[in-house]
Amino acid sequence: MTMKKYILFPVLLAVSLLTFTSCSEDDLDKQSVITLDQVEYTEFDYWLQANYVQTYNIDFKYRYEDKESDMNYYTVPADYDQAIMMAHLVKYLCLEAYDEVAGPAFTRANFPKMIFTIGEFEYRNNGTFILGTAEGGKKILLTGVNYLNTYINNAEVLNTYYFKTIHHEFTHILNQTKDYSIDYKTITGNDYVADNWSEAPYAGYDENGNDNNYFLSHGFITSYAQHSHQEDFAEMLSEYVCNPESEWNARLTKAGTDGARKITAKLDIVREYMQTSWGIDIDQMRNVIQRRQNEVAAGKIDLTDLSID
Repeated sequence: MTMKKYILFPVLLAVSLLTFTSCSEDDLDKQSVITLDQVEYTEFDYWLQANYVQTYNIDFKYRYEDKESDMNYYTVPADYDQAIMMAHLVKYLCLEAYDEVAGPAFTRANFPKMIFTIGEFEYRNNGTFILGTAEGGKKILLTGVNYLNTYINNAEVLNTYYFKTIHHEFTHILNQTKDYSIDYKTITGNDYVADNWSEAPYAGYDENGNDNNYFLSHGFITSYAQHSHQEDFAEMLSEYVCNPESEWNARLTKAGTDGARKITAKLDIVREYMQTSWGIDIDQMRNVIQRRQNEVAAGKIDLTDLSID
């Protein structure tokens, strides 16, 4: 059975209403604007061939394909220029980061063979939206690519919506290949709340909208971690490597003695799992990712360059 794991986020964006006008059949072009068998290769396609297919045997799909999309959501194609930026970000902040820590053989062997991008986030009817999915160890979906230009100068938002999503979803892939200790599932085993994670009091605020520190004090690093032990594990690893040590320590302080104890116990299992199962030191991984994130934020990485060595 194909397994699909989601990473969700509360809806914070203002969504504009679009007005559509009707048209007659005569107004419609007989040829689809999304025609995969007739597309002309672009400079980006050749860059992807060299940097994704030949290097990692990964297919980075930026053209819209309905068969790769979830028909339960209204989706739009990824913008061409922003898809180029996203391809650079995934390569620099994830693929090459794992190359640096675990070696290119690890990345080629374990990273899913398809990355499919769409322009819009997938909005749900419970006030959350899907940032990405990991499907059967073979495919990662990245949503909201068309907002990349808006957030490109905001490192915190980029990390929340994109960078962390990539590492979160890859963690699911690793877990589907090698499971983690059952001990992890028992640390906060009675406190998982499934889809209620985005509601008060679990979301970190009470019915009046006041901060109640709920999820941290109950041993969860994010509100979404309360969904299930699978999401908890992926949130723990992705939050740890994508945030500086100062941010992690600040959350532990806010969690209080009991919450910090539970979070630290989970982190110890995550650390042991990654080292034993994959030969990855998560502290080294965090240092590498932090350095690379800072280089992107400082504008040191050209996210539009399509030259091929």
